[in-house]
Amino acid sequence: MNIKNKTILITGGGSGIGFEIAKLLSAENKVIIVGRNKLRLDKAVANLPNVIAISADITNEKDINDLVDEINNNHSDLSILINNAGFGYSYIFSESSDTYTKALSEFTTNYFAPIRLTEKLLPVLKKQSEAAIVNVTSIVAFTPNETIPTYSDSKAAFHSYTQVLRHTLSKNTNIKVFDLMPPLVDTELTAEIGGKEHGMPAGDVAKSLIDSLKEDVYEIHVGQTEGFYNGFFASSKAAFETMNQG
Repeated sequence: MNIKNKTILITGGGSGIGFEIAKLLSAENKVIIVGRNKLRLDKAVANLPNVIAISADITNEKDINDLVDEINNNHSDLSILINNAGFGYSYIFSESSDTYTKALSEFTTNYFAPIRLTEKLLPVLKKQSEAAIVNVTSIVAFTPNETIPTYSDSKAAFHSYTQVLRHTLSKNTNIKVFDLMPPLVDTELTAEIGGKEHGMPAGDVAKSLIDSLKEDVYEIHVGQTEGFYNGFFASSKAAFETMNQG
């Protein structure tokens, strides 16, 4: 698809993968970054051209309604939605891990919030001659990692939703649906699980997305995800053991 002269919204756009995507897209597009941390958003805007920041918590219904109103009233040419915001807990299942509370928080941010935002922005996306939705899932959508168990669950659910959304929208709309599936990435979110030491640069993930958008590659297996994907379908048991070795 063409990714020039578009209006693009990126959730979690103030840092990490979202910021790197905004950096690559902002030279030739109008980019709207959304996040909870206003200082982080303001810093991002100061360092990027053609970028607008909107402070909003995507898990808060009022914030989402206000965001959608802002888009409809002032950015009605929105044609690409990138659901990037997410977070997770690092822990091991135990009788004291408070798994329910952690899972509820992760699913609220990583699954329910982007579903609600997508549904509310579908009307404006459908008005464009060409439009796209990008959902950022993960390598753990295929096989969970024991140190991020319910984060893995939330990304698996989001991946499943993305597949069905793509299938459904391809029938009667011009909206393309992409699934960005990175492995471990070096961001603030992954510091606790070795992202700084073993994660790929967020900028490389962003470049993979841009290249795949241009070529209409709908399921984007970034870095190690490609090999892992092939191994998963060869043997899901071996894939699980590879993910959880050591």
